[in-house]
Amino acid sequence: MSSFTLAGTPLTDHFHVCAFFNSKADEYDVLLPFYAEAHGQGEKTLHLVNPVNEQDHKSRLNSYGMNVPELEKTGQLEVMTWHNSYLDGNGFERTNMLTRLIEARNAAIDAGFPRLRVVGDMDWVFLEEMDFRGILSYEAEVNEFLIVNKQPAVCVYDIAKLSGSMMMDLLRTHPLTLVNGVVQENPFYTPASQMLEELNARAPYA
Repeated sequence: MSSFTLAGTPLTDHFHVCAFFNSKADEYDVLLPFYAEAHGQGEKTLHLVNPVNEQDHKSRLNSYGMNVPELEKTGQLEVMTWHNSYLDGNGFERTNMLTRLIEARNAAIDAGFPRLRVVGDMDWVFLEEMDFRGILSYEAEVNEFLIVNKQPAVCVYDIAKLSGSMMMDLLRTHPLTLVNGVVQENPFYTPASQMLEELNARAPYA
């Protein structure tokens, strides 16, 4: 299986990245090469996007030289909105999302793709009445699946929307961070078992 990089950094031991960006321009500067590398190596990418931005997202991929209609036709590219991925009729439910992620990865491998790369726009966590503690539990739980399967997943956050406490908790659930275009191992990362224990004992997120 081919190697892969994010922002010029090889991902070898950890695969769950918390990516903080100040603007959409910065986000696409970093992620467009990540998508293009995947398609060039015959891999599949799954993009989980804000439904408002879906067409703009596809236009940016096309502008970077990716033939979106052809990639979608062959199944090498799949763009899903929040309402068909993180959210459904009952809102966010971490067990359901973990199941969807596992099924997506297995379907990609069964279809003959060597790897699935997932990138999720996480702005949905700022919707009203969202249970941030449940979101953190999902972020912690998904690590084991990603490590076992060497499955890269990038969670994209708008840094301007995060409080200090939210940002620290997100750091603790991701072994890798991407800040200012640089990928680094995260010294604040807390193993999932410990993080889940703390979250279960914690009062609802304020």
